Amino acid sequence: MEKAKVYFCKSITSENVVKIYEALGCKLEGKVAVKVHSGEEGNQNYLHPEFMKPMIEHVNGTVVECNTAYDGSRNTTEKHQKLMTSHGWSQYFDVDILDSEGPDKVLEIPNGKVINKNYVGKNIENYNSMLVLSHFKGHPMGGYGGALKQLSIGVASSAGKAYIHTAGVTDDQYKLWDNLPLQDKFLESMADAASSVVRYFDGKMAYINIMANLSVDCDCCAKAEDPCMKDIGILASLDPIAIDQACIDLVYNSEDPGREHFVERVESKHGIHTIEAASELGFGTRDYELICID
Repeated sequence: MEKAKVYFCKSITSENVVKIYEALGCKLEGKVAVKVHSGEEGNQNYLHPEFMKPMIEHVNGTVVECNTAYDGSRNTTEKHQKLMTSHGWSQYFDVDILDSEGPDKVLEIPNGKVINKNYVGKNIENYNSMLVLSHFKGHPMGGYGGALKQLSIGVASSAGKAYIHTAGVTDDQYKLWDNLPLQDKFLESMADAASSVVRYFDGKMAYINIMANLSVDCDCCAKAEDPCMKDIGILASLDPIAIDQACIDLVYNSEDPGREHFVERVESKHGIHTIEAASELGFGTRDYELICID
């Protein structure tokens, strides 16, 4: 497999998010789903809709999200819609909670390492292409969160999230915490699920990772740690594996004093294993060329 192109821009501005997307040379066709993280109520690190606005408008996209599988402000459609309003997403964009109504759509994973199906919101059928607009940061369970996390537990329905987290044991969110598997099985399940979404859109996807507000915690945490590293930049690629690998490499190569804390979170959760498993599934590559556009 040839090296993937990953574009990098050090200056983090709304205008540069659009600029780096244009560097990809692709045009997302038809009705475009833009997968973002809405941010749990109380979280201080998520990227706000005002910042995302020029990019989402550039592709004439619909903001899409899915309900969570844990208690909070996003585990039911009613609460999630209220949160999307209070956080300002609904003020600027059409918002679609993909699993707002059942039944879920089942995506098959014929070559899955752990799971052979993925539950996603049935509203995904309404879209022709997807922009995965990710806030790259740490994650309390996955080690880090980027494009692969957005593709897997991000796009999965509430039931799908439970299914991935338990490595296929249950799709019941109320039984999730009683059935957590060995860590690597969870990470491999994430890779499996991500592959199914990539296969579903069949090349009609683009990925942007924004390395800002670099906390070891995810935007799903109501009480997250403050960022431990300085902002690094914006990355874009047509390859979800390459873009996450590039982000990880930028962290490891950083001289920021907060690097050790971030790396400890990634390594303590075996975070790189998601990238390893995804690469073995073959829907992208870890080999990339970093192209600076500053």
